[in-house]
Amino acid sequence: MTDSNTQIFTRNFCIIAHIDHGKSTLADRLLEYTETLAPKQMQDQVLDNMELERERGITIKAHAVHMQHRTQGGEEYAFNLIDTPGHVDFAYEVSRSLAACEGAVLVVDATQGVEAQTVSNLLLAMGNDLAVIPCINKIDMPGAQEDSVRQQIAGLISAKEGLGIEEVADAIVERVPPPSGVEDGPLRALVFDSLYDQYRGVICFIRVVDGEIRKGRKIRFHSTGREYEVEEIGRLRIERIPCDSLRAGDVGYLIAGVKELSEARVGDTVLDSEAETSNPLPGYMPLKPMVFSGVYLDRLRLNDAAFTYEPETSPALGFGFRCGFLGLLHMEIVQERLDREHRIEIITTLPNVRYEVTTRKGEVVEVDNPSRLPSLGEIGEIREPMLDAQILVPSQYIGGAMQVAEDRRGSYVNTEYLDGSRALLHYELPLAEVVVDFYDRLKSVSRGYASLDYDHKEMRAGPLQRVDVLINGDLMDALAVIIHRDKAQDWGRRLCTKLKELIPRQMFEVIIQAAIGSKVIARETVRPFRKNVIAKCYGGDVTRKRKLLERQKEGKKRMKQFGNVEIPQEAFLAALRIED
Repeated sequence: MTDSNTQIFTRNFCIIAHIDHGKSTLADRLLEYTETLAPKQMQDQVLDNMELERERGITIKAHAVHMQHRTQGGEEYAFNLIDTPGHVDFAYEVSRSLAACEGAVLVVDATQGVEAQTVSNLLLAMGNDLAVIPCINKIDMPGAQEDSVRQQIAGLISAKEGLGIEEVADAIVERVPPPSGVEDGPLRALVFDSLYDQYRGVICFIRVVDGEIRKGRKIRFHSTGREYEVEEIGRLRIERIPCDSLRAGDVGYLIAGVKELSEARVGDTVLDSEAETSNPLPGYMPLKPMVFSGVYLDRLRLNDAAFTYEPETSPALGFGFRCGFLGLLHMEIVQERLDREHRIEIITTLPNVRYEVTTRKGEVVEVDNPSRLPSLGEIGEIREPMLDAQILVPSQYIGGAMQVAEDRRGSYVNTEYLDGSRALLHYELPLAEVVVDFYDRLKSVSRGYASLDYDHKEMRAGPLQRVDVLINGDLMDALAVIIHRDKAQDWGRRLCTKLKELIPRQMFEVIIQAAIGSKVIARETVRPFRKNVIAKCYGGDVTRKRKLLERQKEGKKRMKQFGNVEIPQEAFLAALRIED
């Protein structure tokens, strides 16, 4: 598809890869090669504009940029690049970015080779019928295994040194097909990302699939049915550049006075408000959080459409929010953003997942907080989310990886050998066993070489129980957990031992107990400080000393009855460091 006025050919593509394989670096080199930015404007990870993204070396949010490229034959091409997140937590954002493109540059690190998410993202690209341009990155590194990786994919590039960038640009021109939308058809545009601006409201990043969108036109979001008037549209060249219109095949941004991120959801379709029939683009689904945690703070304002929360109250911690995250990395990112952007000190509880509980009356209840689990006598069965997991690991570490999966209640499916040195293990794993420290354990047994990818499969019934924690007889609802019956007693004992180390000593005795219903399965005691009240007694009747000791004992008893035990933040995440 071309611009009829200036004969500019359009190519929409994205960069996909496993996390930390060089997507953002390749994007930087393309920006330099197309002279989209002046040399003094360039910096490492230009598209990663969050401080947190730069520090961690990962892409957290998708970024789009418009570039102009002139071929040796003198033809003008408009490159619309979408730089996607690489972590499995953001798989839905990746899928929507792919839906906005016709091609994908698949980057593989020459020092690490193909990893689990490399395979997953490749399958996503193929599922969206994208033209795939495979590239090997970091060939200049000392540990590069160019010949080995070349056997798995074709292409050659070193983004850091800028080697092969011209060939990549030429491959995009030759292999990525032009957009195939209907220019004269009714408006259909895909929202592949959005952010909130305190002055302009929600800014939607869109790919126009069919028709044309202009300033002043009335539009409708299909999933909500809400109608708005377009205030501004434009292209993305790092900064937002307003333009008169966006036509089929174009990528840009849309501002229409939308006040909340929930009204412009990622994956939604923008339609003409006067369209008689609704024909939305396929693939949209509401984001469903997979990991839940309590967050206790004074205020909560985040520019993150994938983050959900609702108010809750804990007897142990007071007022807070029950928050939903896409995964554990997403949870860590939200915590750090709260600390850096809003200077808020928070207490987070142990991450847990959503369960489905069928009561004896036949009712189905969704439980995302262990304290809300019905009593034992009311429960018919508890179903937990199960995952289809793929573990890519060097052959010499297969045994260790399988042991980690089986320790976490994994069910072995099969093994695929990609080549003589790497295997892809397929397991069914409970999500509850993955969200805590599964990935860290996997990296540990494989010396950092294993990688993990997963998809939600189903909700499956299992012998699950709630383990409560009591401090001096008071129920600490924030420390409750739903766990498999075979692991409950050992987990309770280990947690009590860990809490004994973390809870500071008081002037009175602190009793820590783990219980299933009314049955105590583990107990630890934090011994109190003791003042020597008989230090000033020099001789005399022994009854005087006994009287002082009894008075001290009564005082400690009253103190224990009315005193508060300070629970540090580390105690709420103690389970994260409990090793099997």
